Amino acid sequence: MEAFTVHSGVVGAMDRANVDTDQIIPKQFLKRIERTGFGQFLFYDWRFNDDGSDNVEFELNQPEAADASILLAKRNFGSGSSREHAVWALTDYGIRCVIAPSFADIFFNNSFKNGMLPIVLPEETIEQLFAHSSTCRTELTVDLENQVITGEGGLEISFEVDSFRRHCLLNGLDDIALTLEHEDKITAFEEARRNF
Repeated sequence: MEAFTVHSGVVGAMDRANVDTDQIIPKQFLKRIERTGFGQFLFYDWRFNDDGSDNVEFELNQPEAADASILLAKRNFGSGSSREHAVWALTDYGIRCVIAPSFADIFFNNSFKNGMLPIVLPEETIEQLFAHSSTCRTELTVDLENQVITGEGGLEISFEVDSFRRHCLLNGLDDIALTLEHEDKITAFEEARRNF
């Protein structure tokens, strides 16, 4: 898993609450067995018209959101089914961080396990970020080490992440990598068991 320490990127502002996983990655695209290749289908029903052309009204198709790698969203982001593919689609598209007032629990947990940082901020702070980013191209820097978001005009917003999850993201540790940190103990146990 790719570590997350400091990330600077363009903000894509999605002014929608209750964005569910069925919209993040529609069910018809869940046939792949790899974790890659889902980004092209991210928000498919919103991003594209019926003829396959870009929907110019969709937030991430706006010029100010071109190449966005930080997604700003409203409450309850990632609700719906528990599909991990939703996080895979976001990261494959290039999103490294989602900032919202609240997340669905399973989506929130899946984000950390796949190298994407979900940040919870108060609704008033989210509204201030929306007010700025919806009118012009906005870049932010997310510093997980110091748990602070910075931007133009002296913007500085603190956030908190559980210390264990923060450690895992800073070091690029998914569940398998965490297990492999104890490889010598696992090997010793298996050897002892063989000789028993």
